[in-house]
Amino acid sequence: MKPETIVASDLKRVVATAAELAAITGLTVAHDRNLRETYAGVWQGLTHEEIIERHGEEYAAWKRGEPVRRGGGELETEVADRAAPVVLEHADKLSDNGTLVVVSHGGTIRTTIGRLLGLEAASWESLGGLSNCCWSVLGEGARGWRLLEHNAGTLPEPVLGDDD
Repeated sequence: MKPETIVASDLKRVVATAAELAAITGLTVAHDRNLRETYAGVWQGLTHEEIIERHGEEYAAWKRGEPVRRGGGELETEVADRAAPVVLEHADKLSDNGTLVVVSHGGTIRTTIGRLLGLEAASWESLGGLSNCCWSVLGEGARGWRLLEHNAGTLPEPVLGDDD
């Protein structure tokens, strides 16, 4: 796809992934903390089972699609509020038909895609998670962004949260 620009989260796993792409393309990676994964407060570092055991009602509300500050952390809309402008800022600087690669975390990517597509926050979950080292492709259409590919790169598999 011959990227023109690479922007990435500043957390270590994403930094390592972006560095591999930079080595292949010869590009420099711009790191931005606004592309970090959703901050999950006291849920950070817990296993799925521990979250259910310790925060069952809050977890159940989140799974029902209620806007929940998981563990006292960020709402998904707040993640999109900080990440989508980064994508738009870098996209605006591209040459005609230039390609921007954004290297981030599954939840952040899903919420940012939802925001860029103009979807209601309650429907972002329908996009599904993004598996590690997979990608989505967005393009600009006549009436805004279009989702051209999602979770490409492997066969569908369960997606677990990023723990960086």
